[in-house]
Amino acid sequence: MSMENTIADRRFTLDRAELIRRLRALLPAHALLAEEEDMRPYDCDGLTAYRQLPLLVALPESEAQVQGILKVCHELQAPVVARGAATGLSGGATPHPDGVLMSLAKLKRIVSVDPVSRSAVVQPGVRNLAVSEAAAPYGLYYAPDPSSQIACTIGGNVAENAGGVHCLKYGLTVHNVLRIRAVTIAGEIVEFGNAALDAPGYDLLALLNGSEGLLAVITEVTVRLTPKPELAQVVIASFADVRRAGDAVASIIAAGIIPAGLEMMDRKAIHAVEPYVNAGYDMEAEAILLCESDGTPEEVAEEIGRMTAVLEESGAAGIRVSQNEAERLKFWAGRKAAFPAVGRLTPDYLCMDGTIPRKRLAEMLDAIAVLSTKYALRCANVFHAGDGNLHPLIMYDANQAGELERAAAFGAEILELSVRFGGTITGEHGVGIEKIMLMAEQFTIAEIDAFHRVKAAFDERGLLNPGKGVPTLARCREYTQARVGSVATLPRL
Repeated sequence: MSMENTIADRRFTLDRAELIRRLRALLPAHALLAEEEDMRPYDCDGLTAYRQLPLLVALPESEAQVQGILKVCHELQAPVVARGAATGLSGGATPHPDGVLMSLAKLKRIVSVDPVSRSAVVQPGVRNLAVSEAAAPYGLYYAPDPSSQIACTIGGNVAENAGGVHCLKYGLTVHNVLRIRAVTIAGEIVEFGNAALDAPGYDLLALLNGSEGLLAVITEVTVRLTPKPELAQVVIASFADVRRAGDAVASIIAAGIIPAGLEMMDRKAIHAVEPYVNAGYDMEAEAILLCESDGTPEEVAEEIGRMTAVLEESGAAGIRVSQNEAERLKFWAGRKAAFPAVGRLTPDYLCMDGTIPRKRLAEMLDAIAVLSTKYALRCANVFHAGDGNLHPLIMYDANQAGELERAAAFGAEILELSVRFGGTITGEHGVGIEKIMLMAEQFTIAEIDAFHRVKAAFDERGLLNPGKGVPTLARCREYTQARVGSVATLPRL
């Protein structure tokens, strides 16, 4: 992947001094950063392999300031990239070299929590976990729980349609958002959805979820809150063979069981996590499954029994059930710490995000093993197995010549295989710059043209987060021509 082929594919000619003058008239002095040392912390998101300084960094403190910034940028035709906590892993918040990086971190107020309607109104800079903390006194919580929930923000969750370990039963962000208030690039305040279960007209609320900052800048979100279950327990099943573990996932769903969470980790991930967290994982296993049941004690007991029976029939070498809440949280702490745990073992890693049908999990694991040998790079696998969302962690050293390029090629082949297996190139991390050319693997030229037309309906000048999410038609044609015949290089399965 080349930076020149992504965010900087389109250049903008701006009078920087005029842009600074206009924005300083709107913002306090501390809320506009123009010096390189001040802007350096904003040069990337969680995809740290690719960095770019913006032209300016704006730190609005209110919706009115967001609106003013966008009006100025629209008038001067300056690109704008919205940023939350920058925990995203696809480069969606990578700045544009000719534009304004707008951080929404200061819009962090929980406006209200309504236990009667089971909803909360929050600004985009509110942390995911903070919503659950605010709702806890009412016996409620916010169900989507990405691994970065202690740091990631609701605005970013909506932009990427984040999921988490409990999304199988409780849904992604899109299933837990009732209303979005946002500002268009022209400075118009718009609202999508409402507090009711339905809204008139087209479902533009769903369109904004996962739109990666391409359509509007989010300033307020109404989220759905979920009652805390009376009881939750986790079953940990160990397998001596990764294929059996993958097949067990499909068997659980085929049995009509929808666990609250269904996660999978392979041997490399287990050996990274256990010394880091001491979660009690089986270090002899080739793979483990974490299967959670929640509800009333009677419901949990019945479902745990059914899951245990399926796991035994699937060849589980060992099965344990959490005996109390502390042990349940310890089991989950290991899974949620997988990313930082792997970070202790390697200078750098890329986290992929393809999604495949559950019945193909075992095949994908075999294919990743083949690719690991092909590219001579280690790969630890952690999956939201219940919904087929893959998170292979490809380990490399950016200081070693060619390793980043090999890691990117490794990841691209995993995503190409995801499409071949009937899945998608992203489940929850978004396209950003990381997967932008792989959009041509997933979609036809006509479909990508339709995406551009939707973008133009919101942002005719293409100023919001340019170079992200959807490639230009010219780039798609170049990619398609270059790919002719290259499928033969993929593992034969």
